Amino acid sequence: MKPEYKQEFLHTCKDDAKELLEMHYDEIALNKDKIKLNPDWESYHTLEELGKLSIFTVRDNGKLVGYFVLLVSNSLHHADHVYAINDIIYVHPDYRKGFLGIRLIKFAESCLKKDGVSIIMINTTMHKDFGKILSRIGYNPIETVHSKYIGE
Repeated sequence: MKPEYKQEFLHTCKDDAKELLEMHYDEIALNKDKIKLNPDWESYHTLEELGKLSIFTVRDNGKLVGYFVLLVSNSLHHADHVYAINDIIYVHPDYRKGFLGIRLIKFAESCLKKDGVSIIMINTTMHKDFGKILSRIGYNPIETVHSKYIGE
């Protein structure tokens, strides 16, 4: 396999991503009995139209096997910097051996740098943490996020 890394638009990968999104949700999501997978596609399209959404993919013979989606904006605290904060990142379990995921991140870094981004932030879940990998490629842990379900 020779993976193909791309920067894509929502309309070029949305349909292909549905199977991976389901797998991602099944593997990562908490509170599945209360919070169902239901992407707000309209908001994704709006963010993309505003230049605030970047989508990076990796494909094997055309089949989508990984994605890395980031929200891009000027920092409210540091107006002279553009931040890219990950929304979702996922690689199909069959493709996790080797460096495919790292190469996807590195490819995104290269593209984002050309687009003027100076800071990339990637969050990981505590129960599926890949922070050690991120540390090896130069990312530093900066905070811990806590959540609590308060819905009905």
